[in-house]
Amino acid sequence: MNRKRTFVHVHLVSDSTGETLMTASRAAVARYADVEAIEHVYPLVRSDRQLDRVLSEIEDAPGIVMFTLVDAEIMTRLQHTCAEQGLPCIDVLDPLVAVFQSYLNVQQASRAGAQHELDAGYFRRIEALNFAMRHDDGALPDDIDEADVVLVGVSRTSKTPTSIYLANRGVRATNVPIVPDIPPHPSLFVAKRALIVGLTASPERIVALRENRLLTLQAEQRASSYVDRQLVAKEVAFARKLCAENGWPLIDVTRRSIEETAAAISALLTDRRYGSGLTEPY
Repeated sequence: MNRKRTFVHVHLVSDSTGETLMTASRAAVARYADVEAIEHVYPLVRSDRQLDRVLSEIEDAPGIVMFTLVDAEIMTRLQHTCAEQGLPCIDVLDPLVAVFQSYLNVQQASRAGAQHELDAGYFRRIEALNFAMRHDDGALPDDIDEADVVLVGVSRTSKTPTSIYLANRGVRATNVPIVPDIPPHPSLFVAKRALIVGLTASPERIVALRENRLLTLQAEQRASSYVDRQLVAKEVAFARKLCAENGWPLIDVTRRSIEETAAAISALLTDRRYGSGLTEPY
């Protein structure tokens, strides 16, 4: 039986990029199985004229209003208009900022987009992203230990998107495909600084992704070893054995999002930093 879905307009008003609001909104909506949000995103709202457009769209499609704004006048006007229309209007960061201010006993820095400043962290993320793009799919640097993380696994185990996601968190990541009967790159076995992590998935999941890949490329897939269930199972078994023999931690990505996989890898990096050296499968 099909369950009826509930749709709700969510207006995300920010004087910066709006990424914080989108993350918070989607996390909240994800808790409701039959609710789907219709997002209206308004980034860089820093003037009355820009706010006029926002208020007009809120009036046309009433719903939940979430904001991150620094300018007191713009914030007050938005809240006042929402109150007149009987709409919930939420300052997403206000409770968190209040806790920090109370605990630290310091005043907040009221600067729009302060979290996106071109500081050392920003340039570290850009450099990590460039590193990931230059060293994708086995294009290892001369010194593998230039990387923070090296992801290994058979084709279609999300190595590249995970590398890029980690790079956006400032982690220098590269990835190496594991192919049966082809020896892995020798540098994998002499790495000292880089954390090598295996990614795996169920053969069924890998076959489904590979079939979709072939369809996207409009490639012939009949009788292809690339999508043969038994051969894929052998690939997965070979990769698992390789990781076990070398003590590389293994993460099963069958039912994990890229974000969850990256979080598990970050946990492994933290474990290594504090010397616990965990290697059990995730």
